[in-house]
Amino acid sequence: MRGLAALLAGGLMLSGCSTIMNMPTTMVDDSASAASPANLSSLTAVLAKNPNDPQAYNMRGSVLGQAGRYQDALADFDKAIQLDPNYAQAYANRGLAFRQTGKLDQALADYDRALQIDPAYAVAFVGRGMVHRDKGELLQALQDFNKAVQIRPDNAQAYYNRGLLYQSQRQYQFAIDDFSTSIGLSQQQAEPFVARGLTYMAVGDLKAAAGDLDDAVQLEPENAQAWASRGLAYERMNDKEKAAGSYARAMGIRPGYQSAMDGFRRVGGEAGKTYTTFN
Repeated sequence: MRGLAALLAGGLMLSGCSTIMNMPTTMVDDSASAASPANLSSLTAVLAKNPNDPQAYNMRGSVLGQAGRYQDALADFDKAIQLDPNYAQAYANRGLAFRQTGKLDQALADYDRALQIDPAYAVAFVGRGMVHRDKGELLQALQDFNKAVQIRPDNAQAYYNRGLLYQSQRQYQFAIDDFSTSIGLSQQQAEPFVARGLTYMAVGDLKAAAGDLDDAVQLEPENAQAWASRGLAYERMNDKEKAAGSYARAMGIRPGYQSAMDGFRRVGGEAGKTYTTFN
């Protein structure tokens, strides 16, 4: 059996989550689902009238973080924590912003503080586990993901991130089980389908891999990695038409995507040709 890293040489393999990755792409505040960039001006107006509202600073920081404005987000989380030193969600959100800017030690300290305040905060365990994984502290990462699952058995992110950890250690069946649970809990996310599809490829189940990657690109048609991974699955199945079409879609979404370009060449892709990607 070929290892996943070798099978997916060229950058198709999932990294250990970015944003949320990867699956979690927003700040980890439990109320962040109500936040969107469109709310930024209204939240700023709220803060103008209520400059001592830590929840409003935390929410605006979440919106700024979603937009990639991490320094502005950090300033809002700082203010929220200054106003309420026991605001666990603000610490967890600031921890994610620190992680996304590569400040892992500061991220870890914030997640530690969030969990001191609220020892049952499953989202903070997931976030801290991701930091431990980034730092190569895999046992601590596993312990945190296990704890998150124990506290919140319905937390799709916990299973997904634990699955990535198992995947990186070639514990493929454990990874498949966790990705499957994540899919069952959050069926509208492409990332766990991509992750499970890649893992199925690693164990040689190409039909299952292709099925997962079909689902992934239908859920997120602009997901370049999903298309490139799908291209690889169909390439392995010797379906060059679907493989070339998938690689072409990936290149169209992300120009210069080396893995997709290499795959397109391998299957004899022709620039400008229209390919059938589904039938």
